[in-house]
Amino acid sequence: MTRKELIEQIQEKQSFLCVGLDTDLKKIPQHLLTEEDPIFTFNKAIIDATAPYCVSYKPNLAFYEAFGVKGFISFEKTIKYLKEHYPTHFIIADAKRGDIGNTSAMYARTFFEEYDVDSLTVAPYMGEDSVTPFLGYKDKWVILLALTSNKGSHDFQLMEDKDGERLFEKVLKTSQQWGTKDNMMYVVGATQGRMFEDIRKIVPYHFLLVPGVGAQGGSLEEVCKYGMTKDCGLLVNSSRGIIFASNGEDFAAAAGNAAHSLQQEMENLLKKYERV
Repeated sequence: MTRKELIEQIQEKQSFLCVGLDTDLKKIPQHLLTEEDPIFTFNKAIIDATAPYCVSYKPNLAFYEAFGVKGFISFEKTIKYLKEHYPTHFIIADAKRGDIGNTSAMYARTFFEEYDVDSLTVAPYMGEDSVTPFLGYKDKWVILLALTSNKGSHDFQLMEDKDGERLFEKVLKTSQQWGTKDNMMYVVGATQGRMFEDIRKIVPYHFLLVPGVGAQGGSLEEVCKYGMTKDCGLLVNSSRGIIFASNGEDFAAAAGNAAHSLQQEMENLLKKYERV
């Protein structure tokens, strides 16, 4: 998916919502556990209920790898279902890969050739040669970790060098030599608040993938106030707050309602903060 196509979807749906498919068998409705593939059955129902209100889906690989081969089959079926039935939705594999060059090249082959997702989250801390193998694919995206939403992000990402430059700022500045706004995004946690101002000074045009709204307590209003651009420039992810809105037989309808509520909030915020 190209940048232009993504922006068109955001404008058409008045939504920049990404639904995180963090499917935990301990949290899905118990009646689904009798299904042959409960993870895929759950995902399919969630996707069908939320697709009108979002522009992106983000399966987190940890929730599939935990079940070995069966989990990978569920992941692959989910990707195929999305591509067949909802081809305009932007698919993010949240795998946080990143290793020496030849290993990264194989990770890139896995996700961009075998699974054919649109984008992959990548950890940048091994440097350029661990990231550039992912950038050689036409219309595919790398989403680099920059400033994350977890408490431990402060342990390293906010460390300053002798000139006062923080580590996440160095990541943002250096990585722009590797990719462009057309093939690279950054992960910035919603809990970072006004830090989005500092980030936008360095990457004014790149899309940001923003987790942490909802269960982690991030403010969607603040994210938009400080992080939105004239092209929106945001993909805001919600996982638990949508997919586990109910654990009863109405789980899909509840997820759809939660996604719709967020979409309506996003529509209002687009009108309020989009820089046109």
